[in-house]
Amino acid sequence: MSTTTLTSDLDNDTERLESLLARRLGSRIRELRLVFQQDGVILRGRSETYHAKQTAQHAVMELSTVPIVANEIEVK
Repeated sequence: MSTTTLTSDLDNDTERLESLLARRLGSRIRELRLVFQQDGVILRGRSETYHAKQTAQHAVMELSTVPIVANEIEVK
């Protein structure tokens, strides 16, 4: 499998996972992005409540086997 294919597959998986999360979380997390690194994933976005931030983290844990390195969702 080529590097291009691996990158493409990861991009497709990231988009699919972000789409699933957006449907599950609704408008509770804005600008949700998943940043995949070698050792896991970082959650980024904005939320109005800590509960929504925690809900997003648990949703990622349910939908993915990749470990969460950091939850950088900002609560404002």
